[in-house]
Amino acid sequence: MKVHAVTDVGRVRETNQDFCSYTTEPIGALPNLFLVADGMGGHRSGDLASRFTVETFRELVQNYDSFDTVTILTDAVKEVNKLLIRKSLESPDYEGMGTTLVAATIEGNMLKVANVGDSRLYLIKDDICQITRDHSLVEEMVQRGQLEKDEARTHANKNIITRAIGVDNDVTPELFSVDIEKGSKILICTDGLTNMVDDNKIERLVKKGGTVRDITERLVTAALDGGGKDNITVMVIDPDSER
Repeated sequence: MKVHAVTDVGRVRETNQDFCSYTTEPIGALPNLFLVADGMGGHRSGDLASRFTVETFRELVQNYDSFDTVTILTDAVKEVNKLLIRKSLESPDYEGMGTTLVAATIEGNMLKVANVGDSRLYLIKDDICQITRDHSLVEEMVQRGQLEKDEARTHANKNIITRAIGVDNDVTPELFSVDIEKGSKILICTDGLTNMVDDNKIERLVKKGGTVRDITERLVTAALDGGGKDNITVMVIDPDSER
């Protein structure tokens, strides 16, 4: 398995409120762990929220006694949510901070994912498939038939999310479990990529091939060329690669 991740401040923002981390080695009862978060809040609090959430999530997973992956991911999300809320009370500067989170692990040929917010995980092989579902206002409008999917990416309210870590006292992640076909690539990213580059172009850029580093840097460059209006985080996983 090969992984590469890049996080970039973009062309507009002064600070990077994204944070990511991964390990291909066992962590607690999980065989590996991949995390991407997109913080929100003021100048100081958004970057703290994403970093705190990712680092604390790793610590929680490391120390759980459970061997059930769904339980581990769900409990870690709920616990880190409580801890981030507690952290937000330490300073007025932290008021209102929160973050998205995608947490994924690969067990054999099975990919298991927990998602809160509008950061995304895609599976790309013959085509591109968004595994996670955005917890956002525009996604709810799409589901109700009030908005076309193609219109959502440029909608004025595209950045309004309906579920996040650190906002409500209780948060429940949405869980996904999918088979990984041989030759698949896994992409985890923040909306700094998906708001600048549509899914069809993402698919083409991934399928151009190369190493996971090549693919990751190609996607970040496309987001920057598209305007780079937000922080950009891209993580590409090749479960089959020995390169």
